[in-house]
Order: sequence, then C-alpha cells, then structure tokens
Amino acid sequence: MTSVLQIIDYVGILVFAISGVLIGIEKKFDLIGASILGLVTAFGGGTLRDLLIGETPVAWMRNDEPIIIVLIAIFIAYLFRNTINKLDKVFFTVDTLGIALYTMLGLQKTLIIGLSPIAAILMGTVSAVFGGVIRDVLSNEVPSIFRREIYATACLSGGVIFFISRFFIGESIINMLTGMITIIVIRFLAVKYNWSLNIGHGKSSDSDD
Repeated sequence: MTSVLQIIDYVGILVFAISGVLIGIEKKFDLIGASILGLVTAFGGGTLRDLLIGETPVAWMRNDEPIIIVLIAIFIAYLFRNTINKLDKVFFTVDTLGIALYTMLGLQKTLIIGLSPIAAILMGTVSAVFGGVIRDVLSNEVPSIFRREIYATACLSGGVIFFISRFFIGESIINMLTGMITIIVIRFLAVKYNWSLNIGHGKSSDSDD
C-alpha cells in the first residue's frame, strides 16, 4: 500500500507541475517563469502546510526525487503540450487522485505532531489546493477555489469522513481510503452535475479543473 501511495504522490507532483507549466506557456511566460509556476503548483500547498505546522526543512527539500520529477514535468510540458491539452479527462482523473492523497497525507502529518482534528482537516486541504491558489495568483487569475468551491469542499468533506470513520473503527488504513474515496466521488459528481456553492448566481457555467 505504501508503494502505491508513493507512486500516486509522484504522479500527482508530475501532473500538478505540468499543469502549472502549461498555464505559464499559455500566459506567454518565459522558460524560467513557466518553470517557477510548475514548481509552486507542485509544492506550494505542502510547503505552506509544513511552514504552518513548524515542520522544516519542508518535505520536498529532503530528497531529490520531487525536484527531478518537476524537471521532467517541465520537459514533458514543453515537448508534448499539444498532445497533453487533448488529455483533459486523464489529467482530471490523476489530479483528483492527487488532491485526495495530498489531503490525507497532510491531515495525517498534522495529527502526528499532535495538533487537533480541525487543524488536521484544514492542513490537509491546504496541502491539496494551495499550490493551485499560488499558481493562479502568480498567473493573474482568480483562484479556482474562490470561484468553484466544490474543489476545496471535497477535501474538507474527505477530512471529516476520515475522522468519522476513525471514531467508529479506530486507527486503520480504511480511514484514509474512505476519506480519499469521498473526495474523489464529490469531485467527479461536482463536475458531472455542475455543482457550485455560488449563492445567488445560479449554476456556474465553469467546470472544475
């Protein structure tokens, strides 16, 4: 199970980094600017979480693999950007798996250092979504979670379900899987049925990422 989660983690870094680089290319950033956008998309949420909980050096600085994956992502984004832009459903699926995993990993990391369940849920959500927030701010866009709150709400809901499961069955990998499945289901249903928390504006015409 640990090896599977590690693979999903690395694939998530790759996808998040590629998405950041592609937005940089779309915004006419130069190579350095687009690469920085890829970097902050991949690591921004986890970095902010680690700084908030006092866990330093931050996770991606402790070994070389995450940086190598981002460098590979930059290469892939520039070389295959036309093909990648046609793979929206694939990227959406991997992105969804990525935020589900990052929410659970961030949540558990917060619990390990002894913080409260509410703090853990918030830090799990920060891990999953704030790389995208930083990416959008740097590219002069309104962050997606401020326009399509179902993105962050899915992460918060998954965190709540994690603790409900934990209350009933105790410490178990099932808690993490239940939380991840909750996030995945909510995101897919939100996109399929165009759910939005925008009050007073009717249905949003935007789809999720």
